[in-house]
Amino acid sequence: MKKILTALLALMALVMALSLSACGGGSGDLTVEKGKLHMSTNAEFPPYEMVKGDGGFEGIDVEVAGLIAEKLGLELVVDDMGFTAALEAVQNGRSDIAMAGITVNEDRLANMDFTDSYATGVQVVIIKADSPAVQSIDDLASAALIGTQEGTTGYIYCSYPPEEGGYGEDHVVAYETGAVAVQALLAGQVDCVVIDNQPAQEYVKANPGLEILDTEFAVEDYAIAVKKGNTQLLEQVNKALGELIADGSVQKVVDKYITAG
Repeated sequence: MKKILTALLALMALVMALSLSACGGGSGDLTVEKGKLHMSTNAEFPPYEMVKGDGGFEGIDVEVAGLIAEKLGLELVVDDMGFTAALEAVQNGRSDIAMAGITVNEDRLANMDFTDSYATGVQVVIIKADSPAVQSIDDLASAALIGTQEGTTGYIYCSYPPEEGGYGEDHVVAYETGAVAVQALLAGQVDCVVIDNQPAQEYVKANPGLEILDTEFAVEDYAIAVKKGNTQLLEQVNKALGELIADGSVQKVVDKYITAG
């Protein structure tokens, strides 16, 4: 009888442990590394993510991710890689979240889940001030070559065939980073660059002779990507993000990097 009672108690303890585990404990149980939140990004997208002088990372996305990690009781780990690789990392479960000024579209929704939006991005066109080829958005239709960053919505929009509102893949060149695309513009290898407004401002500031067209190319919302089907982590990240938006923390971070007006 004593042996039977001991076995029953052990079985009950096992059932309780499994039940607690199934209820979802903490966020650390849902992440790729216990106690940490891995964020894949492309740290060449100022002011959202960039490399600091000491080799660390800073920017809007980095700080917002840090606040989310803090709310979830986790340590943020920033994994820097190419933009396309950052999206693939979250799809393949090598990172927990991806933040890199990521716009939600149908193709991405098929492969990843997304939180609510936390920022608005604007796609713009960078040109040489004395460009003979491009002086307005309408000129992109006749531009010989348009530079973009690979994997971005700027590349996607421009690559659509003309009947779908784009310019066709033959007229678009995809570079690994926005900085490389801008260098190609300076070297005369492309006629313009389509890229997000905030990094565009930084590139123009650093390169005399470049300017941004007045007309916006596209307006889009940024969100945080999570592996498809990881609903528990998505819900926890979204809840933390919602709280940070509601209490003004996200706006405070944005204002730190982007001067109002």
